[in-house]
Amino acid sequence: MPPIDLPGRIERSSRADQPIRGLAKAVRQRIGPGRLRDVLHGVPLGKPLHPPLATFSLGCLLATAVLDVVKADPRATRALLTTGLASVLPTAAAGITDWSSLHREQQRVGFVHAIANLTAVGLYAGSLAMRLTGRERSGRMLAFAGLGAASMGGYLGGHLAYRQAAGANHAESVTHLVPLGWHDLCALKDLPDGRPVARRLGYIDLFVLRVGETVSVLADRCAHLAGPLHQGRLVSEDGETCVVCPWHGSTFRLSDGSVAHGPATAPQPSFETRIRRDGIIQVRPAQA
Repeated sequence: MPPIDLPGRIERSSRADQPIRGLAKAVRQRIGPGRLRDVLHGVPLGKPLHPPLATFSLGCLLATAVLDVVKADPRATRALLTTGLASVLPTAAAGITDWSSLHREQQRVGFVHAIANLTAVGLYAGSLAMRLTGRERSGRMLAFAGLGAASMGGYLGGHLAYRQAAGANHAESVTHLVPLGWHDLCALKDLPDGRPVARRLGYIDLFVLRVGETVSVLADRCAHLAGPLHQGRLVSEDGETCVVCPWHGSTFRLSDGSVAHGPATAPQPSFETRIRRDGIIQVRPAQA
């Protein structure tokens, strides 16, 4: 018998698309561009914030089950369970912020992932209430049920991360795709002035912007979900020219590819440029 591909079925099902669209739009409006959104995405860390928070929360809840199995001191079990529940709010806030800027197939899986986790939180909250009123056995039963729901949520979260690559860096790793040294790209006169275009260097698509005699070059596929940066708009952030991805609004500085605003957390690979006397632009990966 072939295995049941539950996540694949969720990806392909459009039944929940209407509430997904409404919820994603509400989250983006409620948590608009700015410092809070960047923190929830994990921009200051350079890595998504939700996975480590989720690992901590699930670890506390799993440890609660271990203490229940060995019949440890109820006070220790309650303390661990309370810690896990207290960590749920920031974990959920980071998760739903990331989720609001994903592709629809990813959002479908993430929606069910969230429902499973909400069910787990409700069961664990009920477990804590039971324990606080002296009904330890009922509390343990609810906690084991909560662990089952949390496990389903974790399974779908793993599918999001590893199969659908939500939160992964989608920008090309140029260090192994581009040999060392300078490489001819194109003639300066062939580039429009002030408008970004796409050019190809070997296996890599590049974002290229000429402003007068100055040329800025980044990897073209956005680190968030591989959107085409050359189709994005140019903005100024703190006096620095940046490009905004047309898909989900990730903003990168042209000077070094660093992230100005999420949802991307990984920087765009950037390139050093020089112009030969005959007008040919040469590029090489920027040195770390």
